[in-house]
Amino acid sequence: MNKQPWALILGASSGFGEAAALELARVGMNIFGVHLDRRDKLPHVAELEQKIRALGRESQFYNGNASDDEIRQDIVEQLHQRLAEPPGVLRVLMHSLAWGSLKPLAGAEQVISKKQLEITADTMGHSLVYWVQDCLRAGLFDWGGRIFAMTSAGGARVIPNYGPVSAAKAILEAHIRQLAVELAPAGITANAILAGVTDTPALRQIPDYQKIAELARKRNPHGRLTTPEDVARSIAALCHPATYWMTGNVIHVDGGESVVG
Repeated sequence: MNKQPWALILGASSGFGEAAALELARVGMNIFGVHLDRRDKLPHVAELEQKIRALGRESQFYNGNASDDEIRQDIVEQLHQRLAEPPGVLRVLMHSLAWGSLKPLAGAEQVISKKQLEITADTMGHSLVYWVQDCLRAGLFDWGGRIFAMTSAGGARVIPNYGPVSAAKAILEAHIRQLAVELAPAGITANAILAGVTDTPALRQIPDYQKIAELARKRNPHGRLTTPEDVARSIAALCHPATYWMTGNVIHVDGGESVVG
């Protein structure tokens, strides 16, 4: 019996996660979404679930802190029960969590605290590993699984006040490399996706984001910013069985932005 394919998206209610949820549903996957939103944002989440159902796919969304151990373990247990009947399998795990502190590391009056630095690294970096571990222990993955983690150019360059997030992205990329090697015998790939500058809620949290966006627009050979849909379509393409040999990479999805000086 063929198992129904599901995608688990961490950070599913906006930006890259929202676009990926719709695109993966469009290509035939059911969607599990984890998000952290206040009550006033929940109608938008309900609209997203309705769009997924309109595409003929099932969805189940969970509103909670994806970096909380108890919440993660509870959600994974619910996924295990949901995939038991009718039989389903987790084909995609996408990490798109954007929750961190944007403060200087030093040389200013208000610098980041130890707790803020640790929370940023844990949420945007280490949490990927914990989700992968729990999903594997629960037997949710099968041969041909795909793991994606959203990174950024800031993981390898200096942007004012971006230091804590930059460190978290570097952690995330290191975890992707290690997971790619450790999961290769199980037929599961792991890749980081480095999108071009994209107008998302996460970008708008960065001080002077308008300047960053304008410089990227001028630099990009296409004369525009990357969109969440650009990235989502690439992720859907990377889910094709023929991409089984692509793993351990940081894949640029930016229209050529990164190769222009």
